[in-house]
Amino acid sequence: MELELIERLRNESGMELLGDDAAVWGGKVFTVDMLTEGVDFILSEVESELVGRKSLAVNLSDIAAMGAVPEAVLIAISLPRNNSDKNLLLAEKLYAGMKPLLKKYNIKIIGGDTNCWDNGLVISITAIGSILPQGVFQRNGAKANDTILVTGELGGSILRHQFLFEPRIAEAIYLNQNHSIHAAIDISDGLAIDLYRVAKESGLGVIINSDTIPIAQDAIICSQTSRRSPIDHALSDGEDFELILAAPEEEAKKLIKSQPLLNRFGTKLSQIGKFTADKNMLIANSDKTIMKLEPKGFEHK
Repeated sequence: MELELIERLRNESGMELLGDDAAVWGGKVFTVDMLTEGVDFILSEVESELVGRKSLAVNLSDIAAMGAVPEAVLIAISLPRNNSDKNLLLAEKLYAGMKPLLKKYNIKIIGGDTNCWDNGLVISITAIGSILPQGVFQRNGAKANDTILVTGELGGSILRHQFLFEPRIAEAIYLNQNHSIHAAIDISDGLAIDLYRVAKESGLGVIINSDTIPIAQDAIICSQTSRRSPIDHALSDGEDFELILAAPEEEAKKLIKSQPLLNRFGTKLSQIGKFTADKNMLIANSDKTIMKLEPKGFEHK
């Protein structure tokens, strides 16, 4: 439903700016994410502080995907009415979970709203960032034969990574200032579907190599009970909040060889494939077979 709605809105007058991780307007970038109980978290199963942290971190990941610098946020919270005697404490814990990231990236809370209703907790955060002189990363800038790079490791985020991940703000700023990156997106819904989004916006296809996809240990752990392979978890679990990057071939070679993100921030870059002119989505397997890469991942219905 989400993708279809975006496409319909983009066809309306004045909606042509939709399509990236954040909107560019007046020299700033703006993004908003809404987290809802029962979809993005189960409050009875996780610390409230981690829910607060995640609600801010997902927005910062969108800012990172644009190669921008986060500056300020507006925070709106709708608290469950049937929990009214504990809502003040809940709100305090949510904000406590946000504070380390606010401090680390020098982000100001400049407004918001608080309300109550008859259902579960809802948090909506709007984040604002400044644009570097080099400009922003967008999804539609990939070129045929660009190398596909990803940060970190993928899959199994449900085990805790979804709450504890570090937004790749520092990495994205460094890359924007020092290297040529044609396009970027953060992996919120899954490697396969988010890679498809970059390819579609850029009018391209992709071919990736399953052997080079960096698989998280949590993906291997999940596969032991899910009846799904670790690579399937890495392709479609979502909520990794790593970056997919499109880089010119020679630039990518330099980045893979020198690993500047690993040396500076402890974040490894992996080369997993390339963008192609033929618009096909393909994956090469260990046995040398090539299959269609299905754009699987989380979708808001």
